Amino acid sequence: MAITAGVVVAGVAGWLLLSSGGTATPSEALGAPRFIEETASGIDHVYDGEFTFFVGGGIAALDCDDDNLLDLMVAGGANQASLHRNVSNLGGSLRFERVLSPVTDLDSVTGAFPLDIDSDGVSDIVVARLGENVVLRGLGDCRFERANERWSIDGGDAWTVGFGAIWEEGETLPTLAFGNYIRLDENGQQFGGCEDNMLLRPNGETYGDATALSPGWCTLSVAFSDWDRTGRTDLRIANDRHYYRDGEEQLWQIEAGQQPRLYTRDDGWQKMQIWGMGIASHDVTGDGKAEVFLTSQADNKLQTLVDDATGPSYTDIAIRRGVTAHRPFTGDEILPSTAWHPEFQDVNNDGFVDLFVTKGNVEATPGYAVEDPNNLLLGQPDGTFVEGAVDAGIVDFLPSRGATVADFNLDGLLDIVYVNRREPVRVWRNVETEVGNWISIDFHQQGVNPDAIGAWIEVQVGDITISHEIVLGGGHGGDQLGPIHFGLGPADTGRVRVQWPDGEVGPWLNVAANQFVTIKRGADQPQPW
Repeated sequence: MAITAGVVVAGVAGWLLLSSGGTATPSEALGAPRFIEETASGIDHVYDGEFTFFVGGGIAALDCDDDNLLDLMVAGGANQASLHRNVSNLGGSLRFERVLSPVTDLDSVTGAFPLDIDSDGVSDIVVARLGENVVLRGLGDCRFERANERWSIDGGDAWTVGFGAIWEEGETLPTLAFGNYIRLDENGQQFGGCEDNMLLRPNGETYGDATALSPGWCTLSVAFSDWDRTGRTDLRIANDRHYYRDGEEQLWQIEAGQQPRLYTRDDGWQKMQIWGMGIASHDVTGDGKAEVFLTSQADNKLQTLVDDATGPSYTDIAIRRGVTAHRPFTGDEILPSTAWHPEFQDVNNDGFVDLFVTKGNVEATPGYAVEDPNNLLLGQPDGTFVEGAVDAGIVDFLPSRGATVADFNLDGLLDIVYVNRREPVRVWRNVETEVGNWISIDFHQQGVNPDAIGAWIEVQVGDITISHEIVLGGGHGGDQLGPIHFGLGPADTGRVRVQWPDGEVGPWLNVAANQFVTIKRGADQPQPW
């Protein structure tokens, strides 16, 4: 299927966007892109429920019918989850159609995460629930079957919101991490603190017994990352301090063939207690290693490794970079914010990554803002961020939860979909015309882990190198599996290099701007869709 972008590329702020050499360096940030609301696009869905669904409400974005358009599975809480096929016209309005099935219309769903578990080229979905987590095997054409028994996956009976996955060396199936929240009694009431988290490692073509990651401190988000670029992928865990006394944020060392081990003060790990809601990572500082953004109540963090760190010793740079996002930026509220889903994406294609953060009061929590709009923080050339949601036209005061930022109509512009608690899902289409150039890339390797989860991508744009790790997990209650989008600013070409999950580094490949391509391992040229 040949894809031609529907966006009109225009000159902005003195850039020569269609330069002949393709080596122009992004040097000037663009303003907020313009969005129009398309909530009536066909996703008639509400995440609802009492105490056990105050958190969660995630979205999985995946191409379940192999048409290059990202489809959506949305958590429902007390309502059923819902699967929506993307039937948008290329470059046009966003439209979705509900796919009804007892397999996907599950109850008590808090989140959904796409993942090709059996590496057959068809995306599966891990469904996080209050109760048994369910793994759905993709059959094509947006059809699924329950696969817990097929792969001997024990879904447990805990209150799960977070999930992450990675392939360990030599394994044909991924290692799965489930982030569990508050321990409940048989009547659904809080009982005895926090549940342990669970790690499922493969045992051949199925899974062995779950390993408890103990202690658990009421987890809401987990993500694997090669945080120090050593080739080992460890597990970051965000925990909600509201339900523990002695707990903290956690980083587990995950070594193939070894039992998981918590990093300690002796390793350089410092105690930090926040209302940990969500995780996002991106190389903000340009040193080739990922910074970690952690959402919380009133005190969001942007962690970077200290200079010359020999272990996981982090310092916070949220204030310096302008991403604390600790209070509503518009409206009459002066109380602190409550943040949930964070996501780094370049929404205006200027070559400087932006940060979208959903906000919303837990329910009626005193001392925190009720009218708490989502943030669209726009990256600047000096590495700081400025608020752009008002100019983008996406301000509302609904209690938001999970989200996804992706190109749903293949026009080269990133759109936004987010879940609201007890309010309909909101859909916003990016319709800006004065934007930078871009490339959107699928990465593929033969055999196990075809989507290259755990790979590091480097994109050279003039004198700037953008580093991005392909991570499955994090966010709040959901993630996406699909092409990786990079803004190029004024450059009409980007040079792309892949460090594949096993550490092998591929060659630099030239990718012309404003197109969708696939980079296959071992290929000497990218392949246009």
